[in-house]
Amino acid sequence: MAAHRRSRKRSAGGHTARTAAAIALAGAATATGLDGPALAEPQSTPERVRADVAQLYREAETATEKYNGAKEKAESAQRRLHDLHDETARRRDRLNDARDALGLVAAAQYRDGGLDPALRLLLSEDPDGYLDGTALAERVGSRRQAEVGRVRGQLREIEQLRGAARVEVKALTSRRAEMKRHQKTITGKLTAARRQLSRLAPEQRDPGADRAARSPSAPRDGLTASRAPGTRAAEAIAYAHEKIGSPYVWGATGPDAFDCSGLVQAAYRSAGVSLPRTTYAQINAGRRVARSALLPGDLVFFYPGISHVGIYIGDGQMIHAPNPSAPVRVAPLDAMPFAGATRVS
Repeated sequence: MAAHRRSRKRSAGGHTARTAAAIALAGAATATGLDGPALAEPQSTPERVRADVAQLYREAETATEKYNGAKEKAESAQRRLHDLHDETARRRDRLNDARDALGLVAAAQYRDGGLDPALRLLLSEDPDGYLDGTALAERVGSRRQAEVGRVRGQLREIEQLRGAARVEVKALTSRRAEMKRHQKTITGKLTAARRQLSRLAPEQRDPGADRAARSPSAPRDGLTASRAPGTRAAEAIAYAHEKIGSPYVWGATGPDAFDCSGLVQAAYRSAGVSLPRTTYAQINAGRRVARSALLPGDLVFFYPGISHVGIYIGDGQMIHAPNPSAPVRVAPLDAMPFAGATRVS
C-alpha cells in the first residue's frame, strides 16, 4: 500500500525570520564595505587628476592642430580669392579698353549713316548674350570679327574668374566654420582642465616642473658638432632657447607665445627654413630619422595621432611648448610616447 506523504507547511514565522536575517546581513555587508558597488567613489588622487588633465590637454592639442590646419587653408583660400578679384579687375580694364575702341568705330559709322552689327555690342544690356545669340560672325568683316572675338574671349574669361571666386568663397566659408568647431572643442577641453586643476594645490599641479630644465644653458653639453655657427639647426635651437619661459597659447606662432607646432615653425623660420603649420604636415617636411640616429635640430613627434612636436637638442632632451599650464621648456623625450622624427636641415 502506497504511503502518502504529508506536505509540510511553511512557517510564516520562519520565512519572516530568514528575510529579516538577509536584510540584516545585507546592511552589515554595506556597512563593513563587503558590498563594493554600493560604496561612494573614493576621492580622486592628485595623480588621477593630473592624468585626467593631461588627457584633456592632449585632446585640446589635437583640436588645436586641426584648427591650425583649417586656418592655414582658410588663409590660402582668402589669398586666392584676393588674387582672383585683382585678376578680374585687370581683365575688366582690358575689356573696357576694347569696348572703347569699338565705340570709336561705332560712332564713326553712325555718322556715316549706318551701324555695323558687330558694334551693337556696345548698345546691348547683355553684351555676352548678344554675342552668343546672333549670327554676328557671319555678318561682319574679318577685322571686326577678330575684335569682337577678343571681346567675347575677355567676357568669358571674366565669367570663369567669377566662377573660381565663387568656389573660393565657398571653401573659405567652410574652413571658417571648421575653425569655429575646433575652437569650441579647444575651449571646452581647456575649461575642463582648468576646473580639474583648481582641485589641486599649486605645488601638486606640475610635479614635473622640477625635473624640466628651465635654464637655456642646461642642455648645451649635448649639442655637439651640429652647433657649429651658421647651421640652420643651430639657429633654430638658439631661437628656441631664447623662448624658454614663453607661455603656451593655442594657435600662437610667436614672438611672445606659442603652441607646440608654432614654436617649431617660428624657430626654423628664424633660420630661413619654411615649415608647414601643423604637426601632421611638419612630420613630412623633411627626411624621417630613427630615434637612435637623432641629431640636435631634428623635429621629434609624440602620440599616435602626431599631435605634439618639439626640437631635439641632444642628450635625450628637447625644447617644446607643452600645454597651457606649462611654458616653453626643456624636457626629456621620454616624457611622452615617441611617434617619430624628421630632419629638415
